[in-house]
Amino acid sequence: MVRITTDSGQLPTKVYRLINDRFHLVTQGISRVERATGIRYPLYYIEPNLVVSTSAIESGQFGILFARTIPIVVDNDLRIVVQITAPLITCGHLGSIHAILAHEFLHYLQFMSKIIKMDVLSDEISRSLFEQKYVDHSRLIQEKVVFKNDPTLIRHLLSRFSTGFKDKRLEDRVMKEWMHKGLPVTTIPLDSNVTTVTIDKIASVKIDPELKEKIFKFESQELNSGRFRHNV
Repeated sequence: MVRITTDSGQLPTKVYRLINDRFHLVTQGISRVERATGIRYPLYYIEPNLVVSTSAIESGQFGILFARTIPIVVDNDLRIVVQITAPLITCGHLGSIHAILAHEFLHYLQFMSKIIKMDVLSDEISRSLFEQKYVDHSRLIQEKVVFKNDPTLIRHLLSRFSTGFKDKRLEDRVMKEWMHKGLPVTTIPLDSNVTTVTIDKIASVKIDPELKEKIFKFESQELNSGRFRHNV
């Protein structure tokens, strides 16, 4: 059972129960990613808010962030965690939930690749939501390489992330059943959706040798295919 505190009264009991009832879709998706790649999924947690990003140059527009992969420092150790928003669980179908979990796993591999190579985590900041959709996807190892053992999962990813995430049904449902009902929303300016990690924290991360080997293998396979997109 997923544990989400409701002491603040932010989430109605009905919503809390719905998250618990549908949480198995998340655990199924994580197990699916692990089976397809042979790599353990990173730490994750449920964010009991709808998270939206805004851009200073696109007045009145916003993008929904159903999940994010974030480097954090805990007890002086750097960890990569996946933030999964509650509206994704309450409103998403299996295909979209699994696609988003797989997409965040690609971000996890991107972070770990940078850590392995001692590359400073300072990708160029996108100025607009439109630009961010394309930049986000172009930095990742291709789905076909990482999830080659699960063709259906690849189809889920390609149908929803070909040009940035797109699932109008899910987005409309979240607007209607979460935002318009006054459930909690967190707004993040696009240019602040960046975490600075010092070089000493990167250097202190202990990398599983098997994970390191698999990441290099994925990157080598993509490079050999002539479609290497990962910025290094």
